[in-house]
Amino acid sequence: MILPIIAYGDPVLRKVGIDINNEYPNLKELIEDMKESMGNARGVGLAAPQIGKAIRLFIVDTSPFGDDEDLDDKEREYLGSFKKVFINAQILKEEGDEWAFNEGCLSIPHITEDVFRKEKITIEYLDENFEKHIEVVDGMPARVIQHEYDHIEGVLFIDKIASLTRRLIKKKLENISKGLVSTDYKMKFYALKKK
Repeated sequence: MILPIIAYGDPVLRKVGIDINNEYPNLKELIEDMKESMGNARGVGLAAPQIGKAIRLFIVDTSPFGDDEDLDDKEREYLGSFKKVFINAQILKEEGDEWAFNEGCLSIPHITEDVFRKEKITIEYLDENFEKHIEVVDGMPARVIQHEYDHIEGVLFIDKIASLTRRLIKKKLENISKGLVSTDYKMKFYALKKK
């Protein structure tokens, strides 16, 4: 089932997610719904707060980046096959040089800005079968994981841009929070929910 994406301005996007266990209600269906919703919105990651749930769950699928003709076969294969579920994730280490990439977010449509992130992370998480993993991830998957991990910490990518840039996009953000934006995917706006 395709779920609406929670828009900027909803307090759920600022909550730190809580850990869940394997008895979380309808978890398998929730994960499948999140995958379907992310695909419908043409995203490469989706965190539970973005569908209104303040829990430590996010999914990543970098396969759209695997279509880049500038990549070598190994990079294309790596990005094309990187599809994972992260439950109760903890980033243990961020390392390497910071690099900029023009990020966007399904909860903040039509706004993209350069965000600097470290190139490599070590992350501990549970998969959908509640098996524990500790992995070192680099490149684009590391960036997407960091972006989605921020969501379960109540942080948005716009928190990581220069204050001047934030001032320049303030009106656009206000319009998103008021529901004055159109997307080709379903969204839920807090300002409209309150009425």
